[in-house]
Amino acid sequence: MEIKTGKKVIDIEIKALSLLKENISSDFAEVVNLLFKNKGKIIVSGIGKSGHIASKIASTLSSIGSPSFYVHPSEANHGDMGMLEKKDVIILISNSGETSELLNLILHCKKLKIPIISITSELNSTLATKASFNLLIPKNIEACPLELAPTSSTTCTLALGDALAVTLLKKKGFTENDFHQLHPGGKLGQMLLEVRHVMKTSEALPLIVETKKMSHAILEMTSKGEGCVGVISKHKELIGIITDGDIRRHMNPKLLDKKVTEIMTKQPKTLSPSTLVSQALKAMNEKSITNIFITEKKKPLGIIHMHDILKNG
Repeated sequence: MEIKTGKKVIDIEIKALSLLKENISSDFAEVVNLLFKNKGKIIVSGIGKSGHIASKIASTLSSIGSPSFYVHPSEANHGDMGMLEKKDVIILISNSGETSELLNLILHCKKLKIPIISITSELNSTLATKASFNLLIPKNIEACPLELAPTSSTTCTLALGDALAVTLLKKKGFTENDFHQLHPGGKLGQMLLEVRHVMKTSEALPLIVETKKMSHAILEMTSKGEGCVGVISKHKELIGIITDGDIRRHMNPKLLDKKVTEIMTKQPKTLSPSTLVSQALKAMNEKSITNIFITEKKKPLGIIHMHDILKNG
């Protein structure tokens, strides 16, 4: 019975999301354009479960570079109304559109001529009629059998907020680098670091001059522990790479006396110092290699190993 009920709830919410998708209108595009052109803050408000969703939407919008704040309607009535300025935009969330706590916010926004975006299921409600734009969610389709606990309505509102944020992100041309500036911590922050911040440099670099023999190359490779050695020209430019795999493939009694230029792979894959760690990892996976030299104007500045990335999470 429990599993059946759980699946039924999810089915109802899937149905609600499908209806939401079908009903996305031109107002959605106009709202995205409004948020894109907005020079002020984006204020998001709602109460109860809608308030929790409003807070999440504000957080998501801020994370893509659109300064947003959640304002509690009750706190707004006791001073927080001062957070609103004429250049702002406000998103008000109420399933019924008749949430009394939002009334003073609506009146204040009307007074300052702040555009109001409503997220509601009732087009004829007070909120919808006072709003500049209405984003409608399906009505009378809560997964709660008593139709009392907000379920499908909050799910749809959350999805609608995500749809706004991602569409706005694309319209703004928001990049991975932009994202890193706002998310410097945790695993995501590590993956959005540039390789210059995690690469090994200076004495840790396994390098050998092109005139040397393989006996010297193997010693250099072994002492640096990177599983490879970079071959540099007399101008200190990286012209090749020798990996432990290359050594195995060329293994014979005369290997140690051969010149490194006879064994090396010419024009090895390299990355610039500004490459993101996530892009470096992707490149290593695509090429089935475990390390890459970091170069600038063909000169090696560092080396990054897949194990270093994984070790740092």
